Formats: sequence, structure tokens, C-alpha cells
Amino acid sequence: MLTFFLVSGGSLWLFVEFVLSLLEKMQTQEILRILRLPELGDLGQFFRSLSATTLDSGGARRSVIGSGPQLLTHYYDDARTMYQVFRRGLSISGNGPCLGFRKPNQPYQWLSYQEVADRAEFLGSGLLQHNCKACTDQFIGVFAQNRPEWIIAELACYTYSMVVVPLYDTLGPGAIRYIINTADISTVIVDKPQKAVLLLEHVERKETAGLKLIILMDPFEEALKERGQKCGVVIKSMQAVEDCGQENHHAPVPPQPDDLSIVCFTSGTTGNPKGAMLTHGNVVADFSGFLKVTESQWAPTCADVHISYLPLAHMFERMVQSVVYCHGGRVGFFQGDIRLLSDDMKALCPTIFPVVPRLLNRMYDKIFSQANTPLKRWLLEFAAKRKQAEVRSGIIRNDSIWDELFFNKIQASLGGCVRMIVTGAAPASPTVLGFLRAALGCQVYEGYGQTECTAGCTFTTPGDWTSGHVGAPLPCNHIKLVDVEELNYWACKAEGEICVRGPNVFKGYLKDPDRTKEALDSDGWLHTGDIGKWLPAGTLKVIDRKKHIFKLAQGEYVAPEKIENIYIRSQPVAQIYVHGDSLKAFLVGIVVPDPEVMPSWAQKRGIEGTYADLCTSKDLKKAILEDMVRLGKESGLHSFEQVKAIHIHSDMFSVQNGLLTPTLKAKRPELREYFKKQIEELYSISM
Repeated sequence: MLTFFLVSGGSLWLFVEFVLSLLEKMQTQEILRILRLPELGDLGQFFRSLSATTLDSGGARRSVIGSGPQLLTHYYDDARTMYQVFRRGLSISGNGPCLGFRKPNQPYQWLSYQEVADRAEFLGSGLLQHNCKACTDQFIGVFAQNRPEWIIAELACYTYSMVVVPLYDTLGPGAIRYIINTADISTVIVDKPQKAVLLLEHVERKETAGLKLIILMDPFEEALKERGQKCGVVIKSMQAVEDCGQENHHAPVPPQPDDLSIVCFTSGTTGNPKGAMLTHGNVVADFSGFLKVTESQWAPTCADVHISYLPLAHMFERMVQSVVYCHGGRVGFFQGDIRLLSDDMKALCPTIFPVVPRLLNRMYDKIFSQANTPLKRWLLEFAAKRKQAEVRSGIIRNDSIWDELFFNKIQASLGGCVRMIVTGAAPASPTVLGFLRAALGCQVYEGYGQTECTAGCTFTTPGDWTSGHVGAPLPCNHIKLVDVEELNYWACKAEGEICVRGPNVFKGYLKDPDRTKEALDSDGWLHTGDIGKWLPAGTLKVIDRKKHIFKLAQGEYVAPEKIENIYIRSQPVAQIYVHGDSLKAFLVGIVVPDPEVMPSWAQKRGIEGTYADLCTSKDLKKAILEDMVRLGKESGLHSFEQVKAIHIHSDMFSVQNGLLTPTLKAKRPELREYFKKQIEELYSISM
């Protein structure tokens, strides 16, 4: 057959494609026949023909998934507060495993639901013995990395109607001081002695006079306790407070849905952090919307396992965990080192895997970097296209011939049991998302939102596995677009600032009425600052950012984040910062190349050298700039929106060096100051 094919004018490549497509077609059609599903193509067309939203009076849109115009406030009648959510999980799990942790090269150890509930009551009772009150005016700081004690501390607060205030390392000492004072925090629960020392230093400098009690999860030396005594701060172990509570047990004082549950301070990119006040009802409404949207395709059970590594100080991770606890599932915590995450996943075998786009990009780059010959890359791309065709038609599986030949190892690296991936926090590349939906063989959902609407306000509609949008409104909120005149976005053209209203929208910023008025209008609409566009199927695409816009010298408005989202698609570019000035007539950029992709990309263009050498190469700089400008033209950027010069920087922007927020957003003022010298040089050279 091969000889005949080649003699008749076919190539080896076409023959391989012909045979593989036959195998694929035979297997797929057999499955469709057995299941009595529509032919390939019909199913995808069916889903895409449905509109995901309904237009209400006033131009607001709501999800078509739901029982009517009434917005969803809860999914289960017995789970309307976060306290009830955990009690429901305790009941239906049959006191199954709840919180898992592991030591290096060891299997996971588990605390049962009853153990967690008991320890939470003991800790909460112990807090009451240490001058804390069982009410929503009592704020408790939690300053720790993800671990079981974090959840126990949180549940202790909920059991006695107290309010959790997460603190995290990357806020910086100034922000931590601001939060403790703004929230009148007298008690902080920390994981490590070093964090206790940091808090004590504030007290010693008389910056946080209200701090009176520090509770430590890890062992500590007597000297630390003595240091605390000198400045009037009691330092106790978490175990000691639990023992005290066990001896002086108080009956639970459960909260109501309208009671405050958490004040989540967002670092932002400028100024002091803002404390978003979220009620129990806010959190329950948000994850109930997620459950409602996915109920036709995915039902969480006691068998579900979640890997916890994204910061618990942020609502995205907390929302996913809430879904797991509500259904009696398990949460296993990573060892604390992101470099060991793959090892943790292999030991845990999670079924639910929340991610951020940056991690997806790393997975994608690593997969293709291992396809290090033209043949391997061609076969990988070919297999991905075949599986992507299935995904577009509504078929999601991990047992096809393509999985056996190409993707099983990728799936095994995540533990081999993942059935749902949720991505959020930043825009995901359509190319990366499309490939991984095929390669990972599981449902991959993308959401959009912010802390002020608890976490998410839009979500992928099951069956619509297209990329390039963030899904439709959740059933717990309305969304509308409003005019942004200065950027020429008009709601009548289905474009404008994204505004959200519903039971998942926060109550305002703690003790900050001015910024609350900026975010919430008199009708209860949250103004996100993001620019969206309605697509024909009723899904929302985030296309721009209202904030950070500036005028160039000639009077043209520029939104740098929109430009960055285009340039980041350049293969050798890992990170980029686009800078403009009202006194200058053009833009410049700072580019950080991808160390795994850039060297081979440069080599194909005849540019040789180590990563460090290439970062100083004028030829490479020219090649990257040309590729970025090409992408800009293809995406319809105006000439004034294109950068005219770039500086290559070899080190990544990171949370640790202060150039990214904890949610991996660019801290633009810091970037501007950090690269002040390079920016001045770019303008002087290009004039």
C-alpha cells in the first residue's frame, strides 16, 4: 500500500497522515455509534448555535442556565454559610479524609473531617479564652503558607462568627502594618517564627500597638516568647490554644449569610492595599454559580481530590476548596516548594487542578521543547489537531490513539486522574488553552473575575470548548458593558467597561468609602476597570483595561496592557512591559525572553550563543522587535500603538523582586522606576 501511495505521487508525510486519520476516524465513529451521539462536527455546531446569555432590560446580560430571572444565591439549602458548607461535607463524607499533607518522599497523611471540625472548635474556644469575641467585629489575621492549619484557623473563625483577614509575605512590611491597623487586628495566627519576628518588629517600633497575641503553628524557642513579653505581645503555640479551648469549650456561634466572613486585601499596583469585605453569602453565591453551570457535565463527589498550591490568601483558591469541602472531598497541600509540585501531584493523584495561565504556558513550552526534532514536532502538532477537532465537537477523553501515542505521559505528570482544570487570574492564550484541552483529556474551564465579585463572574459554558473568551455570566450575577468614551468603546457596539451586579458582589472596602464609591455605583454595579466585548454566542471577551491608559504627546490614548497581551504571543517573549509618556510621541518596551524557547528560536535565525549572550545581542533584539511588530500589525494595532525600541532584560519580573503583584499582574509604577535608566536610553537612541 505504501509503495502504491508513493508511486502514485503521494509523500511519506501524506501517507502517515492518511493512515493515522483512518485509525482516528474508525475509533471515534465507533464511539459515537455506541453512544448514539451526533456525528463529529454536528455536536460542536449545536453548542455554538446556542446563546449563553439572555438580554435583560437596561442592557444587562444574565446566564441562560438557571431557573429564571432570579439570580442564584445558593445551591444547597443546608449550605448557606461557610460554616454550613463544611458541616455538610462532614455529614456526607461519613467522616472521610479531609486535609492532607506530606513530608519529602513520603505518602500523604490525612486529617479526617471530624478531626478538623474538633480542632476548629477547640481553637475557636481557645481564642475566646484569649479575649476574642464571637462576633463579626472580631478580625483574626492568618499569616501562613497553604497547609492544614490554615483551614483549621479559618474554620475556627467561622464557627464563632469571627472574620478572617489573610496576610501574605509579598504584601511587604508596610502593607502588613497598614492592614493590622486598618482592621484593628489584635490576634494573628502565623506558621513560622520568622513571621512572628516580623510582626514583633512592628510592635517594637510602636507601629501596631493593637497587636496583642501571636499564635504559632510551628515550634519556636523560648527567646521569642520573652521578646514578645517585653513589648506586650503574648506568643503561644497553636496546640496550646487548642488545648486551652478543649478544657474551656464554648458552643459554636454560627454566622448568618449576610455576616462578614473575610476581608481580602488586594495588593493592587499603587497605594495602600484595599480590604474587600465579603460575606458568607457572597462566597456561597459565587461557588453555587460555578456548580450550576457545570452540573450537566461534572458532579463533585467525596472521591474528588484537590491539590492546594495557589495562595489561600486569594479568593480563586478558596472558591475551589469550598466546592470540595461542600461535597466531602479531600484537599491535599503541596510541600511548600513549587518546584516539587509535580512530585506532589504524582503522590496525591488529584482530580481537580486549579491553575493560572502562567503555569499553563510553562506546561505548553515544556511539552514542545521536548519535541526537539522537526518530525517529533510535526507529529505532536498533528495529534493535537486531531484531538482538538474532537474537543470542538464535544468529545473529551483520554483513551484515544493520540493519548496512547503522545499524551499519556503528560497526563501522568499531573497524577493521571485529573478530570477538571480551572484557570483564572489572568487571560489565557487561546493557542495554549486549545492545545492543553486536547492534550490533557479533561474538561478545562476558564473564568474571569476579581476579588470584588468574590472570584469569578463569568465561566466557560460546558460544551463550548472554543478559546479566546472567558465564557458567559455566572447564574449568580448580571453583567453589562458601559461606554468608555476616552477609549472609543461604546455599549451600543457591544463593547465597554465590564460591570457586575449580584449576590456575589462585595460590600465595599474596609474603612475606605472613597475607593468604595469608585468601585460600586449607587445601583450596586461593580465597575471592574476591564474592557469587554460581547461575542455572537453570548460569551464575553476581555479586550482592554480602562486603567493605566495614558496620552502620548500627539494626544492619542494608549492602553499598554492591550498591547502587551498581543506582544506576549511572540514565541521568544516570556514577559513584556510597554511604556509610554505624555511628553513622548512613541512607545518603548522592556522584554524578558523565555530561556527555554528563545535560544532555539534564535538559532533558527542564525543567531548563536548562550542565553546570557543572546540577551545582549543586537541581532536578537532586532529579530524580536520585528516579530512583535508583525504580531501588532496582524492584530490591528495602530502605528502609534507599536513600540519603536526595546531593551532585553535577562531576569524575570517576579513577586519576589517586587515587579509583580501576588496575582502576577505587572506593578507598573515599580517597573517604570526599576527600568528608568533603560527607558531614558531607549528614548534618547530612538529620537
